[in-house]
Amino acid sequence: MSEAYWQDILVALRQIIRATDLHSKRMMKNCGLTIPQVMVLRAIDELQNVTVKRISNHVSLSQATVTTILNRLEQRNLAERRRSTTDKRVVNTVLTDAGREILTTAPTMLHEEFISQFEALPDWEKTQLLTSMQRVAYMMDAEKIDAAPILDLRSDPTR
Repeated sequence: MSEAYWQDILVALRQIIRATDLHSKRMMKNCGLTIPQVMVLRAIDELQNVTVKRISNHVSLSQATVTTILNRLEQRNLAERRRSTTDKRVVNTVLTDAGREILTTAPTMLHEEFISQFEALPDWEKTQLLTSMQRVAYMMDAEKIDAAPILDLRSDPTR
């Protein structure tokens, strides 16, 4: 094996990291929000009148992280937390008109095109890509790093 293989792999990894960084900057420039903030807004929009726990499960972020994001969204008047009228212990989150408006200007998420192209691959190639990526994570001593699919809006418990 030649030295070029590992160099090419490192270049491809850097391109992936760079694409993620550029998308994050584009999101911030277009709508003034981070990707996790947009994910939380979309979750609130999809789930409607929703608790922090349900948002957290939906976007694969911790409840503490979602609470911090909600604090920022509330400060910007994009979301609002309200006590349930039927159970005062429950606090639900809803979008404001400004929150709904900003979602119309937010760019699509980077992972959406990836998922579309990935799902079009034959099963053998999907498996090959998955095992290769898992191996790279292992080789970079990253397999134990908690990395929920923050680019994924929906958490599918059946996977």
